[in-house]
Amino acid sequence: LVVMPDANMKQTVDGIIGAAYGSAGERCMAVSVDVAVGNIADELVNNISQKSQELKVLPWTDKDADMGPLISKEHLSKVKDYIESGVKDGAKLLVDGRNYKIQGYENGYFIGPSLFDYVDKNMKIYQEEIFGPVLSVVRVKTYEEAIELVNNHPFGNGASIYTQDGDAARHFTTNVK
Repeated sequence: LVVMPDANMKQTVDGIIGAAYGSAGERCMAVSVDVAVGNIADELVNNISQKSQELKVLPWTDKDADMGPLISKEHLSKVKDYIESGVKDGAKLLVDGRNYKIQGYENGYFIGPSLFDYVDKNMKIYQEEIFGPVLSVVRVKTYEEAIELVNNHPFGNGASIYTQDGDAARHFTTNVK
């Protein structure tokens, strides 16, 4: 997912929150990497950080739940290992959902939203699909760098761009693999 400097911030953040954290990130089309182009990165990361911490992680039976638990104990461990890997690789962990506990569900497979900034393409959290509520932000200076990242990533069931520039949107749709 590419975010251009002219993107509408509210619409962008709302879309990213749903795409990254909906279904606890356990779906094929979940977004795990945002590529922030140019000077939008700080504002984007701050807004995602704030909004992600407002999500209600609850049992799936609770009508107020924004996110439920992960599918299994093993998968919870795997997602936590990815987060630890990101920390060890030097990404900046801004929101850490690993110690999320719900009273009465202490043995559940709950994890809160997690957000990394300053991720690069050599990190495991960038290279692999996590299938959990973990979002990585990669900062690039130019649109061309963003397109190169998208086209060279081994996974890519889908790609999208947030922009108000029709030319950039058309170029994206015809030049992204």
